[in-house]
Amino acid sequence: MCLLYEGWPQMTDNKPLVLDVDGTLLRTDMLYECFWAGLGHNPLATLKATIKHLRHPARLKQELVNVVDLRTDLLPLNADIKALADETLASGRDVVLASASDQALVARVAHDHGFQQNVFASDGDVNLKGSAKAEVLVQAFGEGGFHYAGDSAVDRAVWEHADGALIVGKHAGIARDLTAAGKQVAQYPAGWKARDLLRALRPHQWVKNILLVLPMIAAHDFGLDTLLMVLLGMVAFSAAASSIYIVNDLLDLEADRLHPKKRFRPFAAGEVPIGIGMLTSKALGVIALGIGVYLGSAFLLVVILYMTLSLAYSLRLKRMRWVDITTLASLYTLRVVAGAAASGVVASGFMLVFIFPVFIALGCVKRLTELTLATSDERLPGRGYGRPDRDDLLNVAGLGVVGALLVFFLYSFSEQAQTLYPSRWLLWVALAPLAWWLIRMVRLGYLGKQDYDPIVFAMTDKRGIGILLILLSLIFYAAGLWQTWFGF
Repeated sequence: MCLLYEGWPQMTDNKPLVLDVDGTLLRTDMLYECFWAGLGHNPLATLKATIKHLRHPARLKQELVNVVDLRTDLLPLNADIKALADETLASGRDVVLASASDQALVARVAHDHGFQQNVFASDGDVNLKGSAKAEVLVQAFGEGGFHYAGDSAVDRAVWEHADGALIVGKHAGIARDLTAAGKQVAQYPAGWKARDLLRALRPHQWVKNILLVLPMIAAHDFGLDTLLMVLLGMVAFSAAASSIYIVNDLLDLEADRLHPKKRFRPFAAGEVPIGIGMLTSKALGVIALGIGVYLGSAFLLVVILYMTLSLAYSLRLKRMRWVDITTLASLYTLRVVAGAAASGVVASGFMLVFIFPVFIALGCVKRLTELTLATSDERLPGRGYGRPDRDDLLNVAGLGVVGALLVFFLYSFSEQAQTLYPSRWLLWVALAPLAWWLIRMVRLGYLGKQDYDPIVFAMTDKRGIGILLILLSLIFYAAGLWQTWFGF
């Protein structure tokens, strides 16, 4: 029995199989795909078209197609429906696409997969969905002259005029009604899982927010109230970061689909609908700003600055050579500033001047890792670097290491260091594990032996953690904290 009609009587007619595209053949929506691709390539034109034609969907879809050249061949497919379509073609039957997406995109999808080139789609004037789609299909094939696969409740208007209804997703009530009306019905699973959405939030990246603790440690303020405020700040930054991670993934859909590992990300793979991602990003942003209001104006300002700079990075700055690394270093540094704002501890100028070159070095490490693991000398998708840039990145990373060590050494002579560290000579000893850790990070990045994010790697690297613990032990001993806590 033909898989297409599994559970139905064997079909002997030659009626075409008509496929909806968004959410049926594809595990995505081409309107959202165009919107986010347009934001990444030409944000002003995209926003202008969206605002101007928001109430006219057909025209909006047409305008967005003119803004960006969407790679339809990369769009994720519903494997079950694609297999059914291929089997239908093999049996000599026609497969026709009928979609509310713009006709130019639908024609490309048909060409990509070898379907009938005569497609039905929105044309800039008519938004082809629901009853409008049903009308043109009946005109083309006659009442009951086709079988139709769709995924939305609005497709009921089409199923009622089709000979057979293929329902993608959970529409049990519609399936019962169509069956009762004498229609042949087949149902196919679809939907998304909460764990895939959680993956899109990148909870493993929340470990970066440990940086908010640094001002508290540097000031030797380990009070419970201070710690609780910092922990609340970490929650806010985790929400803010995840909100922007979703935006970044939506802007990077094409680049991610061309990447050997990132193509499995939830939005790139079509495992979570783009619309769900947009709603989640908005909710997380509100949470971050709400906590910011609670923690005070200083912290709120840092959160807003972080989210704004992160958005600018996702939209444009990450594609600009060297600017992207400076932006990454700034985003890491803002976490430290946020820790000071949340706890009320003053972050010294020396601390900020010290950590910035550290993060410059780690930003270079991030790019070095990506380039080393790249399979060709071409520029990375969505980035401004290629493998020939590795030596330049290594040199800048080296400058960051030297700069950080120099600032740390100079700090040991400052008035604050003399006050906080009775045994200042141990700070000079601490330069050794600090240099060891930084140089090791750069080396591992250059050799491609790191995760794509150096901060996340650092939090899971046992040897690196051991080096950092030695560094902290020396700093605590220099401050007399071991003596205060343990009497030695």
